Amino acid sequence: QVQLVESGGGLVQAGGSLRLSCAASGSIRSISTMGWYRQTPGDLRELVATMPSGGNTNYADSVKGRFTISRDNTKNTVYLQMNSLKPEDTRVYYCRAVGVQGDYTRFNSWGQGTQVTVAS
Repeated sequence: QVQLVESGGGLVQAGGSLRLSCAASGSIRSISTMGWYRQTPGDLRELVATMPSGGNTNYADSVKGRFTISRDNTKNTVYLQMNSLKPEDTRVYYCRAVGVQGDYTRFNSWGQGTQVTVAS
């Protein structure tokens, strides 16, 4: 079973920056896509950014130019650098990884979520 552990959330003033990290562990043969999503309780979980293993990154319009997703494939880790944060970025942020496990079965795993709060 593949597990994702997130870190880096917290409280920041508007205009500030935070960097989220998410490390995948377990029996992993390959990871195709890693990404970040966010959610307010009672709302749908929305895409923030995704990064396929060999393709183009994809960002929500609301974060383009402010957030940057990156991966370290040697560590099975994905990062989200968030700059120029706004109060409306306040959400619980979740990472996600899709790939193939050691026994060749596919996995689609989510992290436990990390709170990001931007104060005005």
